[in-house]
Amino acid sequence: MLYSMYEAGYYAASPLRWAALATRDFWSSAANPAAQTDLGRRLFATSDLFANLTRRYGKPEWKLDSVEINGKPVRVRPTTVWSTPWCKLTHFARDTSDLRRAGKTALEPAVLIAAPLSGHYATLLRGTVEGFLQDHEVFITEWTNARDVPIVEGRFDFHDYIDHIRDCLRQMGPRPHVVAVCQPGPPVLAAAALMAEDKEESRPASMTFMGSPIDARLSPTVTNKLAEDRPFAWFETNMIYNVPPPYLGTGRRVYPGFVQLASFMSMNLDKHKEAHMRYLSQLMAGDGDEADKHLEFYDEYLSVLDLTEEFYLQTIDVVFQRYLLPKGELYHEERRVRPERITDIGLMTVEGENDDISGIGQTQAAHFLCLSLPPELKEDYIQPHVGHYGVFNGKRFREEIYPRVREFIQKMEQSPMVHGVRPKAKSRPVAEVVPIRPRVAKV
Repeated sequence: MLYSMYEAGYYAASPLRWAALATRDFWSSAANPAAQTDLGRRLFATSDLFANLTRRYGKPEWKLDSVEINGKPVRVRPTTVWSTPWCKLTHFARDTSDLRRAGKTALEPAVLIAAPLSGHYATLLRGTVEGFLQDHEVFITEWTNARDVPIVEGRFDFHDYIDHIRDCLRQMGPRPHVVAVCQPGPPVLAAAALMAEDKEESRPASMTFMGSPIDARLSPTVTNKLAEDRPFAWFETNMIYNVPPPYLGTGRRVYPGFVQLASFMSMNLDKHKEAHMRYLSQLMAGDGDEADKHLEFYDEYLSVLDLTEEFYLQTIDVVFQRYLLPKGELYHEERRVRPERITDIGLMTVEGENDDISGIGQTQAAHFLCLSLPPELKEDYIQPHVGHYGVFNGKRFREEIYPRVREFIQKMEQSPMVHGVRPKAKSRPVAEVVPIRPRVAKV
């Protein structure tokens, strides 16, 4: 019912939104002699703010046409190299001639960035991708909005996430690297453990966990306490709704993105109010540059996707209530997940000193689970003065965190403890990626 009410509210507000857009255009027109008056700027600013707060926010574009490497522009083309109804694996193909001009002639490590499936689109990691493109062949998981997947495509749960990570790594050739940002930590570690136990050729050469709840019992945050204090049935009753028409996934039970967004914003409601009031003042003062920065941030922040009922509830149960992975009780397809079987995959953990979503120690816990890894293959880093998002985005990520991760990946590239006898070719060209078996939908 809540989802239907949300949709009804959007359509009910449409006439007001159209009126606001018309007002905004009128008071911003160069042909309007009163546009630059105090009244004109106020009417323009308030109508613009109302229109932005009540409009839909779809999946953002990557807007990564090029990156600067060694002072030279290098063209980038996002390309889908593999997909299922639930995910597409996107490769950010860098122009080879531009790379040569930038002094990049050697084959560089392939890195899979496992994007979180927790309410926002993978484009939230635009800055992360841009950083890794300096020195790597970058791939990323782009998860589909559950409301857009027809019911006939079946279910998608926590274990399907594990399988998708394994399939993505297989697509990338022998011994790629994987970086899990926030939520994917537990399923990525599970995938790596299973692939290590099977000695798969495409098991990661290294895995980096950034602000991930590997063991959510440690340094519990407000988010952790909410999940722990409420009974499982409460989430099932209060957080799950049916997708209404006209979406392709009509009838599918989901955890709506707008509910998750409301939870995000409620944690820092005063900051969001202040940000919008500043935006209003900037528009009235004609400070277009600062206003554009506000719009750029909120265009991304307000773009959310739905999660399937089964994935959301299993994550609450497995990660935040029963802590199955750190307790050694997580099973996948009737196999116990054994991180202690990992012997030749480098492990790096990155945490933010002020992270209020994944507390200090939750990510570090991976080191205690991977008991068979020698110290030479482990590294832990805590970034001072950053919160959750600062771990994978922003100035400190670019200048302090990314260089450490890059050095760790390079170290693992050269480590005989990881590779033993190094393969002749690090990874196949994307054009030669070998197709894998089609996934069978679960009904």
